[in-house]
Amino acid sequence: MVIDFRRKRTSPPLPLCILGEDVAVVEVYKYLGVHLDNGLNWRINTDAVYKKGMSRLYFLRKLRSFHVCSKMLEIFYQSVVASALFFAAVCWGGSIRAGDTSRINKLIRKAGSVIGIKLDPFEAVVERRTLNRLLSIMDNPTHPLHLQLDSQRSSFSNRQLRLLLQQTAAAPSPTDRCGSFSNRQLQLLLQQTAAAPSPTDRCSSFSNRPLQLRCHKDRYWKTFL
Repeated sequence: MVIDFRRKRTSPPLPLCILGEDVAVVEVYKYLGVHLDNGLNWRINTDAVYKKGMSRLYFLRKLRSFHVCSKMLEIFYQSVVASALFFAAVCWGGSIRAGDTSRINKLIRKAGSVIGIKLDPFEAVVERRTLNRLLSIMDNPTHPLHLQLDSQRSSFSNRQLRLLLQQTAAAPSPTDRCGSFSNRQLQLLLQQTAAAPSPTDRCSSFSNRPLQLRCHKDRYWKTFL
């Protein structure tokens, strides 16, 4: 399979020959259960995931017809249905089209109505798993991306992570066009760190309060002197 990143595709790619034999070029290739297409729009993979989810939703409805409790239905959903919907979603979940996302969310809402609870949408699950993947890479020294991400770690602020995002945005590489998940993981991490202040920030704000009270006290006495 050949992925062409040229804007103007005037000529087809040249044939590939390895050890004197021509390699057949295909438009779609299935690797580890994920369908990769030469356009990287993930349409074929999303269709396969949707069909697999619908077939497993049938068994969920059958269990409800047997008056199985909601807790057991939820366990069945997480182990059978969700495992098919979110398989390798960290790689392709952030790059699919809005129409494909709405189709998967519609299936999730159907499963939630069968169980009787509100399930997390597709985007929320992908963001949570992407963030967990980022943290696991930063804690795993043997991972190929560990050095790249760990070099941006900061114990006091997230300025270094923001610097990495600015650099990658200024000079995008072909992997960024492929929908690489490293930048999305950094953005999710920055959103969470910005929403929750660090303990050092709380300590600094607490230490400044006595100084502010002392300044107000000095101003109060100067007005009478």
